[in-house]
Amino acid sequence: MSEIKNLNKIKVGILDLRTNNLFSIYHGLKKVNYKVSIIDEKSKKFNYDLIVLPGVGSFKTAMRFIKKNRIDEKLYDHAVIKKKYLYGICLGMQLLFSSSKEFGFTKGMDFINGEVVKLSSQRSYPVPHMGWSKIKIKNKKENFIKQINFNGMYYFVHSYYCKPKNTENIISLTSYGNNEFCSAVRKNNILGTQFHPEKSSLYGLNLLKNLGKLIS
Repeated sequence: MSEIKNLNKIKVGILDLRTNNLFSIYHGLKKVNYKVSIIDEKSKKFNYDLIVLPGVGSFKTAMRFIKKNRIDEKLYDHAVIKKKYLYGICLGMQLLFSSSKEFGFTKGMDFINGEVVKLSSQRSYPVPHMGWSKIKIKNKKENFIKQINFNGMYYFVHSYYCKPKNTENIISLTSYGNNEFCSAVRKNNILGTQFHPEKSSLYGLNLLKNLGKLIS
């Protein structure tokens, strides 16, 4: 990995939605030298350069927790008003969208216009999609997943995927059986990956480092 100076001056907050183990993403971000903290939902303000929204679990349960603690309002202030970076991983990416069909219709945070729908299952490609898959470039103007990273394999664990209404928001696509789905998304300072960079070896760590180039 090429060195990026001053990552240790970039304040990264990982939002604890109480739906998953934060160990992997916390240590992945620390490994590439960010100044990392876990955000408690009771924090009145989010004072970070980058907020990471991780998650493995139910969209409906996570949104209930978000609404109860007014996290959506704090993230709106962070990302839309202050125009600081917000990055969603797996369920965290899905929560950025308008709605999900998981366990019935649920409204999301609507930072990115679109819906979350279920993958179709086939005999050789069961759902959930779990394991390593490639991503392919869709938006050549993107700049948080560098070109070298498109030759790598990334780790996925999911049954649902995001369908952005504006296809210009799609950064990469991934194929799984007869599914071709959005695996990375960007709308200005709001980013998301369906895959887990913290579990994707060197390519994933490179991606986490590349986020620092946007901020610094």
